[in-house]
Amino acid sequence: MNNNIFGYTLAELEEASTQAGLPRYRAEQLFYWLYNRRVDDFSEFHNVPRLIRESLSEKYIIRKPLVRKEQTSADGTQKFLFGLEDGRAVETVLIPAESDDRDQPRRLTICVSTQVGCPLDCRFCATASMKLKRNLTTGEIVGQYMAVQKRTDARITNLVFMGMGEPMLNMDNVMRAVGIITHEKTGGIAASRITLSTAGMVEGIRRMADEGWKIKLALSLHATTDDLRLQLMPINKKYPLAVVMDAIEYYYRKTRMRVTYEYILFNGLNDGVEDARRLVKIARRVPPKVNIIPFHPADVSSDTDAATTLEATPRWRIEEFADALRASNITVMLRSSSGLDIDAACGQLALREPASLQHPS
Repeated sequence: MNNNIFGYTLAELEEASTQAGLPRYRAEQLFYWLYNRRVDDFSEFHNVPRLIRESLSEKYIIRKPLVRKEQTSADGTQKFLFGLEDGRAVETVLIPAESDDRDQPRRLTICVSTQVGCPLDCRFCATASMKLKRNLTTGEIVGQYMAVQKRTDARITNLVFMGMGEPMLNMDNVMRAVGIITHEKTGGIAASRITLSTAGMVEGIRRMADEGWKIKLALSLHATTDDLRLQLMPINKKYPLAVVMDAIEYYYRKTRMRVTYEYILFNGLNDGVEDARRLVKIARRVPPKVNIIPFHPADVSSDTDAATTLEATPRWRIEEFADALRASNITVMLRSSSGLDIDAACGQLALREPASLQHPS
């Protein structure tokens, strides 16, 4: 079976070219056609000699995830269902920001998945109902971005690894995807406009610091005590708050980049005055930004009914909570419920489609 070349890094293309007896610049041409021109067939590599194109087609294929369904929210958010080669699927969301004076979007953000399902079983996340099926390949991660960019006239300005899955449990492929998307020959997205969100995988946070990534880090926090965080996020048993925050401080010392804390507000659970005070204390350990996120229930089946006991904090109390943080000079952003009517809002991604999404042969 031919290898899928889509997802190869420039270094891997150089190695493949060398093995085929081709000069180094051929690898750069292949990289350009794959990720800048985003071609689907070797016959489209127009400045590559025909014999080389034919040789490549004998050894490799170009196989990308395919959009099987697209939904558009009343607020302009779009959700894409991608079919994968093995018949599994993931969802990707394109989120428009507010418009400027010329009615042009200031920011267009794509929320990308990194796993089929997720093993972490966070009580508030619909993806947890799927459990983990497998990691996505580099090509499947890059392919989400490139396919969606191809379907929109506006340039995607920001990318967040906040879709299905825990990115740091698929870190090698995520890093490779970042390298492709941010490469100057790709014409993609700047590293400073990419954010990776983690539930608190300590080894991954430290690795991100040690390897000098230029993308941003976000921590899904959602609670200010170990007892509550353990109820909401079972991963807290392995990585309690003290351990996670030590890793966050290590990351900041190494990178000098501020960290974003994501905090979903649950009515009467983590939205009180004391919660705000503890959150200020936690956040101040490094220069922070706090994203306050409304809770979005999702209608999915699950092995646990814990999520059914969670309720969204009323909007007026969300504002009060945010004001309490701002009073302590914490930068706060109130995240919207973009895509709520199509189950595309934060925490709502879970497949509701049949599994028969095989690629055409």
